[in-house]
Amino acid sequence: MTDPTDTRDTGPRVGTPLWAYLAGITVIGFTALIVALLRLDPAPLVELARTPLFWVLAVLVILGELRPVMVSSAAVVGGTYPSTMFTFAVLLHFGLPVAVLMQCVAVVINGVVTRRAWHRVMFNTAQSTLALTAAAVVLGVFGIMPSPARPWVPDGSDLAALGIAGVAYFAIRAALVSGAVALHERRSIVRVLRASAGPQSLVYAGLLGLAPLVVVVMSQAPEMVPLFVAPLAAVYFTATLSMRRDHQAMHDELTGLPNRKMLIVSTEEALAEARQDERVGLFLLDLDRFKEVNDTMGHPVGDRLLQMVAHRLTHSVRPGDVVARLGGDEFAVLLPSIRDAHAAREVAARLRAALTEPVRLEGMTFDLDGSVGIALYPDHAPDFELLLQRADVAMYLAKESRTGVELYQPNKDRNSPERLNLLGDLRRAVDNGELRLHYQPKVSLTDAAVHGVEALLRWRHPVHGPIAPSEFIPLAEQSYLMRQLTAYVIDSALEQAARWWHTGLRVRISVNISARDLLDSALPEQLEMGLAKYQLPPAAIQLEVTERILMGDQVYQHEAIKALAALGVPLALDDFGTGYSSLIRLQRLAISEVKIDASFVRRIAESEDDARIVRSIVDLVRSIGLRSVAEGVETDAVALRLAEMGCDLGQGWLFGKPMPPADATAWLRDRFDPSTSDIEYGYRPEVTQTA
Repeated sequence: MTDPTDTRDTGPRVGTPLWAYLAGITVIGFTALIVALLRLDPAPLVELARTPLFWVLAVLVILGELRPVMVSSAAVVGGTYPSTMFTFAVLLHFGLPVAVLMQCVAVVINGVVTRRAWHRVMFNTAQSTLALTAAAVVLGVFGIMPSPARPWVPDGSDLAALGIAGVAYFAIRAALVSGAVALHERRSIVRVLRASAGPQSLVYAGLLGLAPLVVVVMSQAPEMVPLFVAPLAAVYFTATLSMRRDHQAMHDELTGLPNRKMLIVSTEEALAEARQDERVGLFLLDLDRFKEVNDTMGHPVGDRLLQMVAHRLTHSVRPGDVVARLGGDEFAVLLPSIRDAHAAREVAARLRAALTEPVRLEGMTFDLDGSVGIALYPDHAPDFELLLQRADVAMYLAKESRTGVELYQPNKDRNSPERLNLLGDLRRAVDNGELRLHYQPKVSLTDAAVHGVEALLRWRHPVHGPIAPSEFIPLAEQSYLMRQLTAYVIDSALEQAARWWHTGLRVRISVNISARDLLDSALPEQLEMGLAKYQLPPAAIQLEVTERILMGDQVYQHEAIKALAALGVPLALDDFGTGYSSLIRLQRLAISEVKIDASFVRRIAESEDDARIVRSIVDLVRSIGLRSVAEGVETDAVALRLAEMGCDLGQGWLFGKPMPPADATAWLRDRFDPSTSDIEYGYRPEVTQTA
């Protein structure tokens, strides 16, 4: 089975340590090969080639080189080839030249069949030649120097020579291959040997231990040699079944990538071997808009898309980095060694760049994107579970802020102990009445007439003092507390509206609610009961929702929206221009007012780009018969420019800052003119009757 994380066929850059190592071993190995072949006497070799035994052995060596015996899917240096048994037997019986000749032919054929890169074929030829040469040197020390003219057959007295020669063969191969893997994946050679030497030594012991028996059979009954294929096949298929089970337990079935279990093992190894001057990075990557592909094209196309994503990710990271699939469209990337946060961001940017390349499937082109969260050891967490949790926090921050890549920030972690304590304090603040509404006016940009106020929630913590809404509102939105907080705000706003309306200040109060609140079936009932309780018409309150609500089609058919429309409570669209709304979507919802985001408004006096954006929004809003409100108006120049564009209302510190109820009441009494109000003052009988 193919491992999508295997990038060893990618040639090393010239001058790198890996390139120097491969080049050095290749030169030494081919030198040993040439020396061995020069010692070969052609005449005995020709005679040997005329025997069926030679060709039987050659076929067995070639076949044994095609498929390795794998005992573990986690073996970083690959499997052990069954050809070892027959090659070592040829070394013992016919000598080094014949053995390296057969081995080299088998390695080349393996490279052609499996389409390996030329540098791997040459390195494998060199390292197997050096291993056979080391074994031949050990045999020579014991006075054993076989050749085609004088074949050697071991007996009981040769066990020591055979054992030491086998150890030398295994040690050279294990050391050379592990060295290449360590340089390729930037791991320590000790770690690679520890991970691979144990499982491989058992297989090598079995194969090399059978080689002398093969030699005995070769000398006594050559026609019986093919029978060794049977036990070898049994070992191969048993190991394959075991490896397949191990692979299934440690890898994702769809993509072939490591799964969470293997990611845990790899991360723990990386943490254990991390050096003081380096960090370990864990990324969490989630695809954007993948659900749309599944819903539109079906799961088979979605599965193929995930496989393509897996391939792109594995070829966008460095050798030794681990790409894992955690489930669905969520992937993780482990960087066992990374210099600092800046380098981690560069890798994350490269991953996103690979994802954004258009994908063509089923005759359609898909544009993908992803959000990446980064957590580093030891900066952010000491173990895998906490690293993953904090990478998850950073990933969701990247989604919310639409930046694509975010590093973990403790002050934005809603799950941190400080944030959880703040959530508990917020719950008590709601129960104890610590929250207050402040009111900021909305005025006409042409005649400064007051057309309403926006209710803004304020919290003065008894210990920490004022807490910014940006700190506690997102916290409430992610918890059970948001519904309770919304109910508190609506009731407080209605109570204040009643005080104003019943004393002649008939000013509409706008209240911000979340998308979850808007789709809550209890909201219309709460508003209807509140309006009846305070004897107010529906026009006394307005609900403001962010532009993101327009992204989902369910909002247009939701019963809560229909109930609000029937009740007559107007809706305003907040922060317009920061999302992806269309004119058609805007017309489909009962919106009466559109608020232009302050990030555009503040710069229109200096930036022509922002001025064009604001003018386009104003024209769009006017064309469909809605009212435009500019937020963040802080200077006369901005107000004048907005008025020239035809914007209806302005809101900002130029007209009035958010004020507590007493100050807002005094401000309104000085400036409110009932004759300029555009609110219908009539009461709705059905609301009154509900009381």
